[in-house]
Amino acid sequence: MSDVLSLADTWCVVINLEDQYSIWPVRKEIPYGWREEGKIGTKEDCLAHVNKVWVDMRPRSLKEAMAAQAQAGATGA
Repeated sequence: MSDVLSLADTWCVVINLEDQYSIWPVRKEIPYGWREEGKIGTKEDCLAHVNKVWVDMRPRSLKEAMAAQAQAGATGA
């Protein structure tokens, strides 16, 4: 068996503007609003990478809003 992955078996990790992760087949065009994160491999490898790096599931906008609210509370605003 070849060690070279076929395009049908090759996936990449993608991330959107809200810092949400997913995986996408490399043979397909990445959807608008998403970009390659850098990891390419088997579906299982990519899913393992997502599980390792995506530890905070909150969207970026929620994290920023919560940080702003905490900052406002700290300053008494």
